[in-house]
Amino acid sequence: MTDWLIARILGTPWLMRLPIPLYRAGLGRLLGRRLVMIEHQGRSSGEPRFVVVEVVERTGRALRVASGFGAKSQWYRNLRANGVAYLSTGGVRRERVAVDLLDDEASGAVLARYASAHPAAWGRLKGAMDIAQGGDARILVVEFTPTG
Repeated sequence: MTDWLIARILGTPWLMRLPIPLYRAGLGRLLGRRLVMIEHQGRSSGEPRFVVVEVVERTGRALRVASGFGAKSQWYRNLRANGVAYLSTGGVRRERVAVDLLDDEASGAVLARYASAHPAAWGRLKGAMDIAQGGDARILVVEFTPTG
C-alpha cells in the first residue's frame, strides 16, 4: 500500500470510525492488542467523543499512542483542553485514565523506540503522515495511565 493511499485512508473520517462500534459492543479484543479506543470529552460540547488509535508502546500499566496529525487532531485538542479520557482495550472497557501529553523530545524518544521495533509500520505511518500534513509531520505521543 502506498503512503499516499494510507494518508487518504487515515484522512477519511467515516472509515477511521468503523472500529468504534466493535469497542462499544465489548468486542475490542477482535482487533488485537495494538489498537485502543479513547473516549474523550468534546471541548466545546462536553459530549463524549471516540477515536480508535494504535498503541505505539506499553510500559507497565501505561499505554502510549501517537497523534499522527499532531496537535491538530480533534481528539488531541480535546485532551489538551480538559484531560478527560477513558480507554477500552481488548479486555478492558471504559477504564478512567490520567492523560500526559508528551513534549516533542519525549514523543521523539517513544517514536524512535517504535521505529526500531516496527520499522515497516513506522515507515508507512511516517510516510503517510508526511503526505497528510504536507511536509515533515509533527507526530505527538500521549501517555495514558489507569487511575484506579
